[in-house]
Amino acid sequence: MTTSITLDDWRALDAQDPLRSLRDLFTLPDGVIYLDGNSLGALPKAAPARVAEVVAQEWGDGLIRSWNTASWIDLPKRLGDKVARLIGAAPGEVVCTDSTSVNLYKVLFAALSQMKGSGRHIVLSERSNFPTDLYIAESLCREHGFTLKLIDEKELPSALTSEVAVLMLTHVNYRSGAMHNMTAVTAAAHAVGALTVWDLAHSAGAVPVTLNASNADFAIGCGYKYFNGGPGAPSFVWVHPRHASQFEQPLSGWFGHAAPFEFTPHYRPAPGIARYLCGTQPIISLSALECGLDTLLAAEAIEGSERGMAAIRAKSLGLTDAFIALIESRCPAAFTLVTPREHSRRGSQVSLTMREGDGAYAIVQALIARGVIGDYRAGDAQMPDILRFGFTPLYLSYEDVWNAVEQIVQVLESGEWKRPEFNRKHAVT
Repeated sequence: MTTSITLDDWRALDAQDPLRSLRDLFTLPDGVIYLDGNSLGALPKAAPARVAEVVAQEWGDGLIRSWNTASWIDLPKRLGDKVARLIGAAPGEVVCTDSTSVNLYKVLFAALSQMKGSGRHIVLSERSNFPTDLYIAESLCREHGFTLKLIDEKELPSALTSEVAVLMLTHVNYRSGAMHNMTAVTAAAHAVGALTVWDLAHSAGAVPVTLNASNADFAIGCGYKYFNGGPGAPSFVWVHPRHASQFEQPLSGWFGHAAPFEFTPHYRPAPGIARYLCGTQPIISLSALECGLDTLLAAEAIEGSERGMAAIRAKSLGLTDAFIALIESRCPAAFTLVTPREHSRRGSQVSLTMREGDGAYAIVQALIARGVIGDYRAGDAQMPDILRFGFTPLYLSYEDVWNAVEQIVQVLESGEWKRPEFNRKHAVT
């Protein structure tokens, strides 16, 4: 993308954007450019009224009858079918329930159960994987006699050996925004006899996902990032049909029973993905999540050659291309790009590090004070501190990109990020 493009050119791209009307589905504060939808999606306008309806009418008036009259009992599967349309799965293969960490525990336990007695003892993952994934894997490995082995991405081909039982990866890395080729990596894992567990937290709803076409084994993902389901929204879980009815997941609660209301004293797992349910479902949270999912599914109704996730992906690449080009044109000495330039390797975020110094956190705080909301992730031995900017195509425009970079330039040139209030660490970064 040319760096000589003007603001008027950016506005022309917005005028041609087939997704531009979807911005009206969200409540966006005046004066804010929201580049943190990869951590918490914006509020769908439909959500407050829907939550109020669930509370006042379905709970308040319907009381317990609403499990039947309002079909509360079907929410995890109904929402799961909506998620399936966004991640390359089939109806009846996904349920929305519990948190990402809890669902990861379930599927990793099921995968390890399948590999017991195989002589394989390694769960392989990236050192830069999201910490909760590593913590859950570490716990399960300790309990079940496996070893968690952490590698850098470049070591993956040589690390896939006959000792590997499960390869556990996040599709889009939360720090760098780098995206794995799910089809190729899954095929490489299967070639050595390993199963795959994919975390889709930073890809579902932002980039096309092809679980069935990639022949993946297990996947989980987040409801409150690109799905716009609200803080702490329920997660989702997918299991390939060849595995779904083979093993019981470890949290055998009554909602995962084949007949919950028989109230029998012994557990009998439901067939298929339903066994990955556990306890009584969070109806209010699931109802809010459905509003978020509907904002994404609205992209399927747009006119033009691309619709749905294809249109979302095309705009995501356009926005991130634009941001990268402007940053490198206007602040060439300030930042180093961490996120891959190649479209096939990039998620829907742009991660930057400082070329000199350690001002990443303070710059993000100064930007937030100006209404440009991104976030910061602390560095480690492999990578310096990161300034992270997420791009949600449903509600961001090319003009937003231009204005965000203008604010970044002003923060750098003014030196205001050096002020004490911007260097004071908050509990959540």
